[in-house]
Amino acid sequence: MRNGLRPLLAAAGLAVATTGVAYTFGHRPAPADGESVPAARQAATAAARGACQVSDMPAKRQLRGVWIATVHNLDWPTKPGLTQEKQRAEYVKILDTAARRNLNAVFVQVRPASDALYASPHEPWSQWLTGTPGKNPGWDPLPFLIDEAHKRGLEFHAWFNPYRAAATADLSKLPASHPARQHPSWVVKYQGKAYYNPGLPEVRQHTVKIVDDVVRRYDVDGVHFDDYFYPYPVAGVPFSDKAAFTKYGKGRSLAAWRRDNVNKLIAEVGQAVHAAKPYVKFGVSPFGIWRNKSDDPAGSDTKGLSAYDAIYSDARAWIKAGSVDYVMPQLYWPRGFAVADYAKLLPWWADQVKGTGVHLYIGQALYRVGTKDTPAWTRRGELPAHLTLNRKRPEVGGDVYFSATQLLRNPLSVLDLIAEDHYAKPALLPLMAARGGKGPVPPTGLRLSAGTLSWNPVPGARSYAVYRVTDPASAPCATIDPRNLVTLLPSPLGSAVSVKQPGVYLVTAVDRLGNEGSPAVATLP
Repeated sequence: MRNGLRPLLAAAGLAVATTGVAYTFGHRPAPADGESVPAARQAATAAARGACQVSDMPAKRQLRGVWIATVHNLDWPTKPGLTQEKQRAEYVKILDTAARRNLNAVFVQVRPASDALYASPHEPWSQWLTGTPGKNPGWDPLPFLIDEAHKRGLEFHAWFNPYRAAATADLSKLPASHPARQHPSWVVKYQGKAYYNPGLPEVRQHTVKIVDDVVRRYDVDGVHFDDYFYPYPVAGVPFSDKAAFTKYGKGRSLAAWRRDNVNKLIAEVGQAVHAAKPYVKFGVSPFGIWRNKSDDPAGSDTKGLSAYDAIYSDARAWIKAGSVDYVMPQLYWPRGFAVADYAKLLPWWADQVKGTGVHLYIGQALYRVGTKDTPAWTRRGELPAHLTLNRKRPEVGGDVYFSATQLLRNPLSVLDLIAEDHYAKPALLPLMAARGGKGPVPPTGLRLSAGTLSWNPVPGARSYAVYRVTDPASAPCATIDPRNLVTLLPSPLGSAVSVKQPGVYLVTAVDRLGNEGSPAVATLP
């Protein structure tokens, strides 16, 4: 239903309207208490379809991200010691490619191993910037990294590794200010590397402090942990945390105590993030297998490494406790792979988040496309087929690709196929009711001049969604059907778009969390 139609700029042949708030214009109410986000989404969509003919393809709301790894210069910067200008240019190239592919999020590694790719008061500068641990690069990259992402409509998630202290067990090689040198009792040396002991309360406090500092000082949209908790085990090589276990174990088994240590950290980080800025999201990309069904009836029909037992990562517990806003399991295996079949793991993870309000995104192995790891990865259609399977599970809110180097390389031209079949249109971010936000007011002052539709900037808008329909009678349904989405314009780029085709244009303002306001409507003859 459209209210308040009033003609403006009639001489230019442009009619404009500001509508009231209604779901038919894309403003979805938060779910009721106890109702899951997926359930609310399905109910709202079903109600809308009672009056509107809409399509699920392409998706209107979907997280589409890419990991940008800095450790060992995997993605950015490509080598240490580059000039500031070269570092900036390399990063912008990644972002431009992501935006051109209709992605909407980047997960940038800002703390690879108790070091910092930003001006930290607590940890030394990363060697991956300059080649020398602790050496000041002469600028703070993080504001630039965030701003450039936002200019392109990309969410910025700061990616931290919580427990890696250093890539060497020789602490004397670290800067004097390094926390591992200042607190050697925090460190467990394992397989030639230094790890912080997850069983120590001081380690948890330090990690929370690091994350809290970044959230408070920088304009990040999310905080992200990957799958590294206790180190992946090597047969016959114990992780030497006996003293901490003796002090803090309190009668539990070693494995249960270790899992509890990780669970506490996840909960404490989530609480700190939301206390600092309630709109900042917190999530983890765990190893793709929680437990195997052969070890636990609740596990998946797989035969691989169990994160629960090997690295003491209990993602299922985080979901149940609501300690995270999302999980992003790394499902880096193809369909039909006997040890870990994507087609079996996907529904298992979907079932874990069902009814919880925790979002599910899938970590996709772009880096394996074109390799000979298994015959499936030599086929161009394997990865796109994963996204097709995802569409059958409403709990799946999107995908994130590892990693940015392959985004640039586009192995087997697979991204072209994904773009054609899945990302032909831009997508708004999935809504997280727990993180709040509110759709901004409708744009005002719509005007047409020299083929450009423009409007006044809207307070609180991170972007503007522009829709087009040819039949004025279909305008009330226009913003819920993703086929009508013309563009998603980041607000830093302004508030104007080129329009060449006649029709009814609807412009909505979208906040940083993806909450969409009601539209202003312009009819172009």
